[in-house]
Amino acid sequence: MVEPRYHSVQCSSPAGLHRVAYKEWGDPGNPKVLVCVHGVTRVGDDFDHLARALCQDYRVVCPDVVGRGRSGRLRDPAYYTVPQYVNDMVTLVARVTAPGETETVHWFGTSMGGLIGMVLASLDDSPISKLVLNDIGPVLDRAAMARIGEYIGQDVRFPSFEAGAAYVKAVSASFGPHSDDEWTKLAGDVLRKGDDGQWVRHYDLGLAQPFQATTPERADQDESALWAAYDAIRCPTLLVRGEFSDLLSRETAQQMAARGPHPHLVEIAGVGHAPTFVHERQIAVAREFLLN
Repeated sequence: MVEPRYHSVQCSSPAGLHRVAYKEWGDPGNPKVLVCVHGVTRVGDDFDHLARALCQDYRVVCPDVVGRGRSGRLRDPAYYTVPQYVNDMVTLVARVTAPGETETVHWFGTSMGGLIGMVLASLDDSPISKLVLNDIGPVLDRAAMARIGEYIGQDVRFPSFEAGAAYVKAVSASFGPHSDDEWTKLAGDVLRKGDDGQWVRHYDLGLAQPFQATTPERADQDESALWAAYDAIRCPTLLVRGEFSDLLSRETAQQMAARGPHPHLVEIAGVGHAPTFVHERQIAVAREFLLN
């Protein structure tokens, strides 16, 4: 069984320093690096199946974005925003590509991780040479964003792991069909046992603050900025959409396919937001794009 290595890198925000933890799979000397970044309430462990499948071809790096999982928390939750995450990922990429100047950096981003990759790939001299956007685009459905903002700010606690796992399965039903063992893994990745014996989610509840502070005017500005970033991307891009996604509409996905990097568009049947890339059929979609 291939096992990961655990590392962290020190990053900074205007409020001070923090650490970003990451898992690394594969040959540590491999110059081909695949960075996999998770959604807003998930962690780098989400990519264990994908990493095991691709670590013979890549050094696979799976961070916990700050505020989640094994990573540190920000002193000021107002900075839980994409620009801060992009800054952190620039630092991470510099760390994992430090041995030389010939590294290849590919990016797989689910939801929030796709937004981070979209912005990073749009920058001049970006290190990203291939990009996978998993169920995300420049247009964020307002109702879906409100749902996410309300969900992540709830201080919910569970008397047992089983109760917490049932909750995670219920709120993650849009991930699509998974086996009982797969649901246990998906829940175990994001539940932690607190000092009081209660089970809680793995992240800083302050993540909700930027959602709650967003006005309609600010949302319009953010959407314009994301479209500008998307249109500036020049690297080969794969856009994946869950058939029933409420965050990336089919209309937006088709609009994305016709502009910017003109991505190849694949729709995953029977899944909403967002495909987990746990199953071989989904992993094959990523493998085909990334390795060819």
